[in-house]
Amino acid sequence: MEQWTRREDERLLTGQGRYVADMKVPGFLDAAFVRSNVAHGALREVNCASAREVPGVIGAWSAADLPDLPPVPHTLLAGLSTNEAVAGREWPALVKDRVRYPGEALAVVVGEDRYRAEDGAAEVAFAIDPLPAVVTTSAAANDSLRLFDGLSNIALRGETGQPIDDSVWREAAAVVEGRYRQQLLMPSPMECRTILAVPEGNRLTVFSGHQMPHRLRRELAALLGWSTDRVRVVVPDTGGAFGSKSATFPEFVVVAFLAVKLGRPVRWIEDRLESMMVATRGRGQDQKVRLAADAEGRLLAYELKIDADVGAYPHLGVGLPMQTAWMATGPYTTPRVHATLRSVLTNTMLTYPYRGAGRPEAAIALERSMDVLARRLGMDPVELRRRNFIPPEDFPYETPTGRRYDSGNYAAALDLALETLDYDKWRAEQARRRSDPDALPLGIGLSCYVERTGGESGGLHEFGGVEAHEDGTVTARCGAAPSGQGHETVFPALVAKTLGVEETRVRLVEGDTDKQPEGLGSFASRSAQVAGAMLQHASSLLIEAARERAARLWGLPVDDVEWSDGTVHAAHDGSATVSLAELVKITGPLRVDDRFEAGMAFPFGAHAAVTEVDPELGTVHVLQLVAVDDCGVVLNPTVVHGQAFGSAVQGIGQALYEGMTFDEQGVPVLAKGLLDYLLPTSTEIPPIEIKDTCTPSPGTPLGAKGAGESGCIGTPAAIVNAVADALRIADPDLLQMPLTPDVVWRAARAPKIDELEEEGR
Repeated sequence: MEQWTRREDERLLTGQGRYVADMKVPGFLDAAFVRSNVAHGALREVNCASAREVPGVIGAWSAADLPDLPPVPHTLLAGLSTNEAVAGREWPALVKDRVRYPGEALAVVVGEDRYRAEDGAAEVAFAIDPLPAVVTTSAAANDSLRLFDGLSNIALRGETGQPIDDSVWREAAAVVEGRYRQQLLMPSPMECRTILAVPEGNRLTVFSGHQMPHRLRRELAALLGWSTDRVRVVVPDTGGAFGSKSATFPEFVVVAFLAVKLGRPVRWIEDRLESMMVATRGRGQDQKVRLAADAEGRLLAYELKIDADVGAYPHLGVGLPMQTAWMATGPYTTPRVHATLRSVLTNTMLTYPYRGAGRPEAAIALERSMDVLARRLGMDPVELRRRNFIPPEDFPYETPTGRRYDSGNYAAALDLALETLDYDKWRAEQARRRSDPDALPLGIGLSCYVERTGGESGGLHEFGGVEAHEDGTVTARCGAAPSGQGHETVFPALVAKTLGVEETRVRLVEGDTDKQPEGLGSFASRSAQVAGAMLQHASSLLIEAARERAARLWGLPVDDVEWSDGTVHAAHDGSATVSLAELVKITGPLRVDDRFEAGMAFPFGAHAAVTEVDPELGTVHVLQLVAVDDCGVVLNPTVVHGQAFGSAVQGIGQALYEGMTFDEQGVPVLAKGLLDYLLPTSTEIPPIEIKDTCTPSPGTPLGAKGAGESGCIGTPAAIVNAVADALRIADPDLLQMPLTPDVVWRAARAPKIDELEEEGR
């Protein structure tokens, strides 16, 4: 195999991939959902009678027709108790009496194929008395219109760090404030959500493009009242996820329930418009910040207040904003940090983990504030950051918000970013343009970040094993599930390197709860850091098991048996040598399974952007983007480069293009699909230079940290800061993402910093 070529690419790029939509199970039925056309309302009636008369329709049901249909299970954030938040706020799989978000499922129709099911769905009659909708945290937080009678729309309050005394703000040489909106985003994976539930005797096999198959198995079994051994979940090829495919969704509950009820396979394939209406959202925070420094630019205090839009029902997303609070410190030695949050229910689809999950929100708020502070102090934003970095010798570092950073060299990442960008050249060009009234404004923006990868305490482990076969091949089993990360390439290569065998002899098995009975899955950029470390650990256990067997075979002490390049041999007698395959033939099957736990890791980086702004058109042209990331030890440079590049493109999307908009009734404006929700295409991608530094993590034997979320975290603030630098606006709050032409055009006409300074003189 050519070096760094991904194993899965030939299959996926030649149309040989096997997705849920490709599966043809005998007798399977397709499901189509009837969805609410309002964001909020009282459900008066759902009548499925006419749908049942449509040729090819097998059945049609509302919640009233399925009294035993269980609700959607609540999934809680590891390390955070949110039981109080979910109490009394049940998420029904089909609406029972009240619609709480646009597109919420009112009924389901099952047909011989998708066309007939949709024909039937079109015949379902329903009546909803509309209610006023709240789609912003400010409108929802005052509780004037409650989503759940008798319960506040503020589902959860959180806090970390210590309150900051008013004297700190009064006595500081400089204090800056800001309000930032982290708009609601759609993860938009290439493949939307899928599920195929196949009843087989007293078992149910579920095929789904899912990030956490063992969680899905556990939750579906609980909903059906079954033991987990009666449910098997298989993850075939999956076209992306970015966090949006890790839950048991209402549609999944309905499909599994109906498959058991009907005794026939039932499938649901979400289409793009459906996904845009009812798939999970990301981000969704309104932030208020204060940042103080002394006259030399030493940070004194940082305060972050978060109102998080978590959607209509409290689920995993209700506690997710704590990630923002915990990471509020960023890479700086700020002595006082206080972060508070309110998770607010709104009439929107649920907010859920999306690439970066809380860390982009933390980095954007802090890094935008750092640039504002630098302007207030008259300092270069580079110098302000350097002056406040946590020095390498201070690691491990305890932050005021309770995080324990494992390792870092933040200045090295920033220095490499500036060198790659050619910072001084661009500053000179900026000065030239500012002296030329006909030149378009040019700005330079920076963003330095720290993120947390691997998961929270209680979720930093993974299950798996390694098995050697008589034919010389090796099977590696893992509790993770692939959705585009390159597991099929990286994990076998890691096992092969540890064992000293050829990569082609190692086969990976994952995403099947029968073949790997326990597992956590793929989330929080944990593939290399946790699952990879587990496979290395299991490979080492296999080596020890092989040495012990050979020692017994030869009647030698274990210490006299050595391992090298897939063989065991006697240390003092070269004639006693046996390959792993021969050892299995002689002594029988050789397999080890274990649970391995890693530590949290804190990747970091520095991103820099150069933008050119046309004040008359409001357009932003990114001339150059540099992303320097440190994910510790890199297992596969090509895979990591691809993750960093793709993540940076998504960061560009948040900064300039993406964002949910709603009409007066609270319904998303999505009639034209991706013409109404803009994603960056190849035309919009600027030159992106990906670089890295290496600071190994001490919390895992591989030294690897998560690598998949860097661009979403570091890129947005760098771009927004560059636009603010170009326009030199006095009020940074005018630049709220996405920086559409309208936003930029209006900001360009606002008072400038130098104009206010001139007035002050």
